[in-house]
Amino acid sequence: MQKLKIGLVGVGKLGQYHCNALSQLAEAELAGIHDTDAQISAQIAATYRCQNFSSLDALIKSVDAVGVIVPTTGHLAVASRALQAGKPVFVEKPIAANVAQARELVELAAKKKLPLQVGHIERFNPAIRALAGIDLQPQFIESHRLAPFDPRGTDVAVVLDLMIHDIDIILSMVNAKLEKLDASGVAVVSDQVDIANVRLQFDNRCVANITASRISQKKMRKMRLFQKDSYISIDFLQRFSEIYRLQEQSDSTSSSMIFGQIEKASRPKQIVYEKPPVPETDAMRSEWQSFIAAVNNRTRPVVSGEDGLRALEVAAEIIRNVER
Repeated sequence: MQKLKIGLVGVGKLGQYHCNALSQLAEAELAGIHDTDAQISAQIAATYRCQNFSSLDALIKSVDAVGVIVPTTGHLAVASRALQAGKPVFVEKPIAANVAQARELVELAAKKKLPLQVGHIERFNPAIRALAGIDLQPQFIESHRLAPFDPRGTDVAVVLDLMIHDIDIILSMVNAKLEKLDASGVAVVSDQVDIANVRLQFDNRCVANITASRISQKKMRKMRLFQKDSYISIDFLQRFSEIYRLQEQSDSTSSSMIFGQIEKASRPKQIVYEKPPVPETDAMRSEWQSFIAAVNNRTRPVVSGEDGLRALEVAAEIIRNVER
């Protein structure tokens, strides 16, 4: 199969990571880049030996698909031009600057029958992919995403900068309607909310408690799931997951480790520890491979525009809740 020619718009710090990921894929070609900073654009084009386009329209015309890695405020303008030209689009998270713009992109992609993927990279984290064969039916979720202060990204609230990753993951796990949302937050070192906490309640009685902070001393990206007879711990930073499962006692425990026993049940039960094998993959390369597969097969991406819209709708409601 011929390599998919991909053009990247925006080659700042994050865009350069995407250039590196694309350059390592056998199924795609980084065909060209465009950035409003002509000097950086020329440097990156030389580094990755691809064409440096002086105009956005010239890039769109010359490639098979477009990656949009510009600041969020520019997502609608760039992505809509690519979609209007009939090109599939990968756009970084959040999908757009506001819900109205996100809905416009989703509707345009649907009208043009083009794949639109949103860069919620944590869906491709090896720790999440390790749980692919596990039946996830969480009843309670606890999530912490903490980071030291970094001036980059402070133009938006921490809800859009960090928390939206966990919002997206939780919405993908909990197959139920969001019934209630309570949130609080505060601006500490910037003009936007720097630390926030939200409690989500779904109509299947699942509750998710999410905390995000960009003013912490150390990084932490953890999520804990509690469901019937199981406790699952996900470490996004260290990229592994652990499962503690309650099951009936048996003579054969295979390779699992017994942590303890509960004798007061009708039949003795044991707590078994499992550490699912983690795929040795790079999350950014994996999300691009997912996008390429969606383009080649004309299928719905793993993280679709609708997914990005739904996550942004919840994030926007959290921000409104905090402001009230």
